[in-house]
Amino acid sequence: MSDIGDWFKSIPLITRGWFAASIAVPLIGKLGLVDPMSLALRPDLFLYSFHFWRPVTATLYFPVYPNTGFLFLVNLYFLYNYSTRLETGAFDGRPGDYVFMLLFNWICIVITGLIIDMQLLMIPLIMSVLYIWAQFNKDVIVSFWFGTRFKAHYLPWVILIFNFIIGGSFVNELIGNLVGHLYFFLMFKYPMDLGGRSFLSTPHFLYRFFPTRRGGVSGFGVPPTRRAPPREAAGGGGGGRGGRYNWGQGFRLGDE
Repeated sequence: MSDIGDWFKSIPLITRGWFAASIAVPLIGKLGLVDPMSLALRPDLFLYSFHFWRPVTATLYFPVYPNTGFLFLVNLYFLYNYSTRLETGAFDGRPGDYVFMLLFNWICIVITGLIIDMQLLMIPLIMSVLYIWAQFNKDVIVSFWFGTRFKAHYLPWVILIFNFIIGGSFVNELIGNLVGHLYFFLMFKYPMDLGGRSFLSTPHFLYRFFPTRRGGVSGFGVPPTRRAPPREAAGGGGGGRGGRYNWGQGFRLGDE
């Protein structure tokens, strides 16, 4: 148990909270402590009966039946693996930016779920994170089922095709990929590579709750060089030393 506790504490903060909630909420539904139907996203109840918790619980809940338990475990693995890699990689030292990315993706997925009556949102949000990780690591070689190896750039689409073959649906994965692409395009591709204006920026209040840490490795472009301070007057002991910044489907409830 101490080894499990040490492993859990080693997970970065935001991923740790998301991972723990994604285990706790399905467990609550499985044990019957709450009605699972009250955890799903229902557009009519959300819009007209003020069930404002549903977009959150629908993102964390997944029905664990005998024929869906493996899929649940696979998605927990994807959540842990790729959210950890993003949080400690491209977003290292910038938890506010990572939280904003999750919020943006989540809002887009909730809106899509309300439009197409998609009641469970766990898979799309996880896939959006996996897609963004793949964009940051396009040329990394990854392994998939049966030892197949390919560049990470293709991983989100391989998962989509694989799940369609074994499950007959790909809507969850497709929505996650499209939302991840929308975030990556608006935040990085359009302003940095195409010279367009920046449409997305992290709200300052998130930096107050999740302050940027010095020493983080960031994928947000090259930091500007800090201007060297002016030299002191004669007799002042020499010039100051310049520094640098550390920049820091819809899956419906009951489907089996």
